[in-house]
Amino acid sequence: MTGMAEQVPPGTAPGSTGWWRGAAIYQVYLRSFADGNGDGIGDLAGLRGRLRHLSDLGVDALWLNPWYPSPMVDGGYDVADYRDIDPAFGTLAEAEKLIEEAHGLGIRVIVDIVPNHCSDRHAWFQEALRSGPGSAARARFWFRPGRGDAPPNDWNSIFGGPAWTRVPDGEWYLHLFAPEQPDFNWTDPEVRAEFLDVLRFWFDRGVDGIRIDSAAVLVKDPDAEPDGLDPYTDRDGVHDIYRAWRRTSDGYGDRALIGELWLPDQNRFAAYLAPDELHTAFNFDFLGCPWDAAALRRVIDTTLETHTPLGAPPTWVLSNHDVTRPVTRFGREDTSFDLNDRRHGAPTDLRLGLRRARAAALLAMALPGSVYVYQGEELGLWEVEDLPEDRLQDPIWFRSGRTDRGRDGCRVPIPWSGDAPGFGFGGDPWLPQPPAWRDLTVEAQSADASSTLGLYRRGLRLRRELLGFGSMTWRAMGEDVLAFDRESGITCVVNLGARPVRLPEGREPLLASDPLNQQGELPPDTAVWLR
Repeated sequence: MTGMAEQVPPGTAPGSTGWWRGAAIYQVYLRSFADGNGDGIGDLAGLRGRLRHLSDLGVDALWLNPWYPSPMVDGGYDVADYRDIDPAFGTLAEAEKLIEEAHGLGIRVIVDIVPNHCSDRHAWFQEALRSGPGSAARARFWFRPGRGDAPPNDWNSIFGGPAWTRVPDGEWYLHLFAPEQPDFNWTDPEVRAEFLDVLRFWFDRGVDGIRIDSAAVLVKDPDAEPDGLDPYTDRDGVHDIYRAWRRTSDGYGDRALIGELWLPDQNRFAAYLAPDELHTAFNFDFLGCPWDAAALRRVIDTTLETHTPLGAPPTWVLSNHDVTRPVTRFGREDTSFDLNDRRHGAPTDLRLGLRRARAAALLAMALPGSVYVYQGEELGLWEVEDLPEDRLQDPIWFRSGRTDRGRDGCRVPIPWSGDAPGFGFGGDPWLPQPPAWRDLTVEAQSADASSTLGLYRRGLRLRRELLGFGSMTWRAMGEDVLAFDRESGITCVVNLGARPVRLPEGREPLLASDPLNQQGELPPDTAVWLR
């Protein structure tokens, strides 16, 4: 038996419902969701006009990628002001109205905080450039003298190329991502105090949760001698930061801290979920797992074994704004995902990929904990891998010397209606949509209960009633089958093999990712919920 007791985790603030423990959370990449003013860029007006879609879908919360003023070098993850809204998206007053309207529909709101770095246009970094070496303004960042004409050390940027850039007075500053994203120095008390105030600013406006970008890389020591550890990922000192954040969030009651943590070591991962740190974190092992029964079983077991002793809810994630869409990934010979090798242009069977993606969706929804849906996933969209090179905007494309096309293919604006590109998005979309998406619009799928949208609507609503957080028990049905019972009486069966599978007797099919065969058996690459 593998499971989790239905309990409130130690350290949960008084009066908290722990809403995040079994929530279905929808990720809104605002730039690509819906355009309300016709300029081709998604915005708050567009999102507010489409909130009913989220309500009809049956989600409990929405998570917004950064919406702050930004030069948009990295899709808004280069933040120039953490307490305002980028004019391309709207105004702070509109953001407050969105939170109010979402709450009116029973939808909570999670915002993205980027604590590792800011934009080089941020007032603090501009002050640092003006103030010069040794100044208090520079102490908020990682400025260092070089080794002659060489940078202070040989660290490379996550986006490619060196992680240091030289300024006119000769010093160098650290940026783990693009040069336009200088890293904060988290040993500086002003940095720590500033972000606690940013948390309070958004909690005061009714935000229900904070998604923490690049949560494991805040603490680093560029001056240290090599010690055998990663020089900037998962350093022990990062936990002091999140203990302070937790004390702040607990002061507001029902608020969640959600970490973006790409860590290979599950024990190190679990340390962030201590009762006085983060409430939950993204499960990237599940996201990157290949379409293979044994591999998925291992990931699910390890996830539950990691979370159960802590009373922390696991998360189940199939895609987001950084990864290849499941319809494309699951249609390839290698169905795993690796940030360092996106396999752009690999042969893809989209029909097979969609079949597997629909089955994977029912698997993810049936597991105990919270589930995330990235916008367009509910429509069965595929990765757009043939975007014109002159339209690509991801810094990975430029930093890789135009050899890695980056993440733009999963960020193409979603289709709402009509039969020609634009598809009711608003203006001329900032990234072009494939004409073949005419059959995947919200409008086209809404009338078809068997569509992917219909599957997600039914699945998420049944999940809210019958699944969510709780325990599960595995059933033995063969090495190519994942089968488990939930305490509500629902059984989930997923056939990852090449032949149909007989279902348990005395169980009624409640929802299937694709039809059963004429003998009532579960076909390959299909999932079913039974009761």
